[in-house]
Amino acid sequence: MRGRTRRGEAAVLRYSSRQFSTTCGVQAGEKWRKEHGLARSGTEYGPLTDLPDWSFADGRPAPPMKGQLRRRQEREALSRRIVMLNSEVDRGMEVWREKQEEAKRMEEHKKSLLLKPKGKLLMKKKSQS
Repeated sequence: MRGRTRRGEAAVLRYSSRQFSTTCGVQAGEKWRKEHGLARSGTEYGPLTDLPDWSFADGRPAPPMKGQLRRRQEREALSRRIVMLNSEVDRGMEVWREKQEEAKRMEEHKKSLLLKPKGKLLMKKKSQS
């Protein structure tokens, strides 16, 4: 008798019009926060995550918590990486400019080595300009 009810329950679930979702849902307001230049979630950065949860009664700040220290280290590492990549871009732009100037100098040097007009051609050129 028990086996019959279990099969019956499975059949009811199988033929039910209700669907179960197994995908991860988007966090509420994520799109709006991104459009307004804020963090994806409210716990990534901001006063609720960056400021201490408590302080001493005499006004001294609380010691930083592990999460705050970890986030500070991550931000410092990110800022170091940004500075390094920025300096690489600056160096690359400088090298590119130097190559452009060298190519321009070479072009001018090649033009200076070309044969110059003489005689009648020189007179024609002077009268046209």
